[in-house]
Amino acid sequence: MSDTIETVVVNNSTPEAETARRSEESRDDKPYLEFDHVSKSFGDKHVLRDVSWRVRSGETMCILGRSGVGKSVSLHNIMGFLKPDAGRIWVAYEDITDYGEKDMERIRKKVTMVFQSGALFDSLTVGENVAFPLRERGGLDEAQIFQIVDGLLEMVGVGHMRDLLPAELSTGMRRSVAIARALSAEPECILYDEPTTMVDPMMAHLLGDLIQKLKYQLKLTSVVVTHDMALAQKLADKLIFLHEGRVVFYGTPKEMENSKEEIVQEFLELDSTDFTSFGKTDLRRALPGDL
Repeated sequence: MSDTIETVVVNNSTPEAETARRSEESRDDKPYLEFDHVSKSFGDKHVLRDVSWRVRSGETMCILGRSGVGKSVSLHNIMGFLKPDAGRIWVAYEDITDYGEKDMERIRKKVTMVFQSGALFDSLTVGENVAFPLRERGGLDEAQIFQIVDGLLEMVGVGHMRDLLPAELSTGMRRSVAIARALSAEPECILYDEPTTMVDPMMAHLLGDLIQKLKYQLKLTSVVVTHDMALAQKLADKLIFLHEGRVVFYGTPKEMENSKEEIVQEFLELDSTDFTSFGKTDLRRALPGDL
């Protein structure tokens, strides 16, 4: 086993020993999120295989890897939409592995997710979408809600779009609104699923700046699933690289650049390649398979 992969193994203890260890840690020492030897399969397809990692409060971790390696499945396990077949999952300092829906509703008030699609309500305006969690929570009058909504929309750069419908927005703008709606719930942690996929380079840059601003201004804990290495280098305190359901790298962006793992280096090389200047012959050399 390489030195890089050895850093992935958080511990080899039994579940009982791990529970005892965590009970002895102070909250300052405990990770806010943790996967402890987590595995997940769908039929014969093994999506996550013995995956372990930790994220402390206020940190940002980016999950990298090719399509279908378990990145989004990891987020769905954090949110409790899926359950692991093996291993334990801690969220907001709690072992949620065996939690039912009632307990997960409480956890989701602390941890929220920004989906690729934005998952906005099509029939509601931008402002009404952001106001929705505030009205669900209660305790605020309409004037207070409008004030909070306007502040959040300004924060994410779409204040002038309050009265538009989601269908009138670009993909990037919908994601900005989705982030504002997530913030209206006052979460401790936000999960981002491919925030820069299918947006132009300028919008990708703006979304990256926004997520970074939220990290430093609001001290939010974040997990970002992405293919975008530039975004990961901007945001990440720690990076995970998944390949065939396993963690083949876990460390800092600088450590990843020096990783000896062949698949990691291939990913970095392809990420830095400018395919817009390639002809078809060049692409055949660069990419596997037929074009």
